Amino acid sequence: MNVTSSILSVRDLGMSFGGVKAVDGLSLSVERGAIHGLIGPNGAGKTTTFNVISGYYTPSEGEVLFQGDRISGLPMYEVARRGVVRTFQHSTLFAEMTVLENALVGTHLAHRPKLAAAVAGLDKRDRNAALEKARAALDYFGLLSTADSRAGDLSHGHQRALGLAVAMASGPEVLLLDEPFTGMNPEETRTMMGLMEKLRDSGRTILIVEHDMRAIMGLCDRITVMNFGKLLTHGRPHEIRSHPEVISAYLGSARNVA
Repeated sequence: MNVTSSILSVRDLGMSFGGVKAVDGLSLSVERGAIHGLIGPNGAGKTTTFNVISGYYTPSEGEVLFQGDRISGLPMYEVARRGVVRTFQHSTLFAEMTVLENALVGTHLAHRPKLAAAVAGLDKRDRNAALEKARAALDYFGLLSTADSRAGDLSHGHQRALGLAVAMASGPEVLLLDEPFTGMNPEETRTMMGLMEKLRDSGRTILIVEHDMRAIMGLCDRITVMNFGKLLTHGRPHEIRSHPEVISAYLGSARNVA
């Protein structure tokens, strides 16, 4: 990969817990406007890597760069404010709130409520801008017709799409997606893949952790494979599919990624 075109870079990343190295000397670069997969067996260090990139952990070694600036060690809200936003494997929606209210939560980074302005009635412009952005995000993912529905009443696939809409409403440049296909049936998976391709085509960059190899191989431009906290290999899907060490360490057989 051409490093000069990368928007997000991990350099010699290390993360230790006591005497255990969950991530050990990992380096990777995510190209701007690409969908980049991060895969590996359970315990490979993928989630820890996501936690470091998103600001949940400060790395023991190495650094994370976003558009050339170091973001490792910054708090999560600051990483998100700069344009790197993470979703989680399990739903983080407010089930009792409406779909629109959930989307509005995603706008708070750009339109932070100001108590004094609200009391004085001077925040109308900001509230309208936030509402417009939330509605646009819902429309983008085909959810605008459900705006007044309870988020908890949506189907599993629509809840996943709403999670993306909430993230999208924050105006990210890079989305970190943690196992977005978990629990989805084949039709929901195809729909979600289409939404991610739409995001990429709009200029967003996606780094995705996922165990659904058919989705990964059909979706990603590049894939990084981890094993025991280290980089095993990286390349295009066809290269990963046929890599003997990947097959041995993670995939089990070539049929799994056909």
